[in-house]
Formats: sequence, structure tokens, C-alpha cells
Amino acid sequence: MQKVEQLNTENEIMNPFECHIDIIDLEAISIVDLLVNQCNEQGVKLSKAQIKQAIAKGALWLSRGKHTQRLRRLKKKLLAQDKLHFYFNPKVLSTEVAPAKLIADLKDYSVWFKPYGMLSQGSKWSDHCTITRFAQQYFPDERAVFIVHRLDRAATGLILVAHSKKAAKLFSALFEKHQLEKQYQIIVHGDFSSQTTPKVIELPIDEKPARSTFTFAQYHQALNQSLVNVLIDTGRKHQIRKHAASIGFPVVGDRLHGDKSLAEGSVESYAADLQLCAVSLSFTCPFTEQVKAFKVLDEDKPHFAIVEA
Repeated sequence: MQKVEQLNTENEIMNPFECHIDIIDLEAISIVDLLVNQCNEQGVKLSKAQIKQAIAKGALWLSRGKHTQRLRRLKKKLLAQDKLHFYFNPKVLSTEVAPAKLIADLKDYSVWFKPYGMLSQGSKWSDHCTITRFAQQYFPDERAVFIVHRLDRAATGLILVAHSKKAAKLFSALFEKHQLEKQYQIIVHGDFSSQTTPKVIELPIDEKPARSTFTFAQYHQALNQSLVNVLIDTGRKHQIRKHAASIGFPVVGDRLHGDKSLAEGSVESYAADLQLCAVSLSFTCPFTEQVKAFKVLDEDKPHFAIVEA
């Protein structure tokens, strides 16, 4: 058997590819052997170990009738008219992220600290770096997992995972009615104490209404950076990052909307991870009617970079 290190080296030089297999006859051949044969026909040499690793990370899908879902059970019996979809992307499959931290387990739902790089949901290529997959594997009973709100890949902070369709529906309704409050902290370039706060930004995003409220918290003179608290009334894509940049205070580490010129002479500050964290989450529990409030640990909040003397 090849070593994992060798497999990873091979993966790095391979291009992403996909294959789709119609199940016509039900001969006694395993799913893995079926994929090995199909890959070979397409000129792609993959070992059984590589294929199994990819399947475990969510690269295989099964279409049956009108339904398509990930397939991880290699002994699942295939039926005539089934269709397998295998998506192999070495770069995606080799990605690793820090583990999420369980903040609270309420059985019907759980609250987690999502680290930098972890995704809210997967793609056709994999789901091994998602908060839902992490939560599913974390609990010994492998509960159902449903995502009801999202955090950008580059952002960190609190995220709620539902463990039943009922819970997912109830929490989705809370978000739609804006009955769940999230507070964020960001570190931005510049002295935000010069602004009159709270400062409300209502710049539309993607032609849709968007509202963010920024409140100054602390200024670090040596870095010329400020810690700012943020509340949002809407949840548009990259809303906080776009609103902060629009008033001349881009979030540190924002490679999409930030101003690279601000990092000249301070490469470390621009190369840092995005300094945006969902630090608190509060709502009335739809199951108990009790008010619930959760906060991230101080160690996981945004911090100013250490300045060497």
C-alpha cells in the first residue's frame, strides 16, 4: 500500500476531473472498482486508497430518481438506472483546517466557534472542511446536520447548526424575521475614534438594502488600527467588509475589498487572516422560549498583532 505522503504528492500534480457513471447492469463489482475502471478509461490513474479517501471527504454522489446526495457507504447496493458522480480535485481534497470548537450542545441544535478557513457548506468536490461535516463526525450518534446561517470562509465566530428539519425550519424563521442578534468585532486600518459613533452605513449591496452599525472600541496607535463592534440588520454577502471599506476603514486581512496600499511597510498586517469575528449570538429558543446568549472565548476574538520592540 502506498504511503499517504506519496498519495498527496501525486495529487498535487493532477488536474481536477469528474466522471459520471450510468448503472445499467448490476454485475458483482464494488463501487471502488467501478470508479477505478472508469478513471482508467479516462486516462486518470487513481489507486483504490485515493478513491476511498476522496469518497470519505465527500467527492462521490448518487443520483436515484429525482434525488441526488453524497454517497459514503461503499457497500450500498446500487440499482439499475442509478448514476454515480465522482468529483476529484486534488487541491480541494488536500485542504486542511483547524477544528471547530463546541460552545454549547442543546441536542436539537448546537453552537460552534468556526475557525478561519472552515466552510459553512461544501461543494460538489468535497464537504470535509465544512462545519456541518465536522459537527456530524463530532457527535457519537452522528446526528443529522442542517446549516441555517453562514459565515464567510475567511471569517471566524459563532455559527449555529440544527440537528433536525424542525429545528432548521424554526431557526430559519428566526433569521428571516431578524429575531436573532449577532454581534461582530473587526479590526480595521485607521483611527476609527475620529468617527462619530455609532456610525450607521446603509450602502446597498448587490442592489439590495443593507444596514450596518459600527461602534468604536479601541485604537492601537503603533499599528494604526482600530477595534470596532458591528451590528447588522441585514446579511448581505461580505456586507461588513464592503461597508467598512466604503468609509475608508477596510478590515485587516481583507484581500477582496481591502486597500493594499495601507499595508505598505507592514506586510504582516495585510498577510494576516481576516480580522472579522462573530463574537456573540442571542435569541429566544424556539423550543423552550428561554433567552439564549452565547459568546466566543476571549482568545478567539480579534486581537491586534504583537509589535516587536
